[in-house]
Amino acid sequence: MAEEKSYPMTAEGKQKLEEELENLRLVRRPEVIKRIKIARSYGDLSENSEYESAKDEQSFVESRISQIEHMLQYSVIIDNNDVAADEVSMGRQVTFKELPDEEPETYQIVGESESDPLNGKISNESPMAKGLIGHKVGEEVEIEIPNGTMKVKILEVK
Repeated sequence: MAEEKSYPMTAEGKQKLEEELENLRLVRRPEVIKRIKIARSYGDLSENSEYESAKDEQSFVESRISQIEHMLQYSVIIDNNDVAADEVSMGRQVTFKELPDEEPETYQIVGESESDPLNGKISNESPMAKGLIGHKVGEEVEIEIPNGTMKVKILEVK
């Protein structure tokens, strides 16, 4: 039997997924079912765009519910108690600057299910996170990225 993939995440990330799941089950699913019933009442389903649209949305909602349930079932909450306070690890926020003289950037390293780079959350699977994890404040690190190598200095971890 194939081993199930685990989904590392922060406690905050797990809570957000649980909230999304509850919203999908208790709000979105009933709304879609209502839309389908209304669209059916229009008659001929073969040329009923409202019905097709509602069925497409139902498919999306059910797929997302299934995906979240799976992720929550195999979630692993990140515990940083065994990691030094100044060491980059999942769940922690790291501030670094590209050398020689770029502006500092701050990201939290999270599981891929929580990744949101535009809001300062990068996946532990990203080249940047992989290059930073395990290093400490003050270290200069060379990170392999898709378009080459970048050198950064870790300024802060919290």
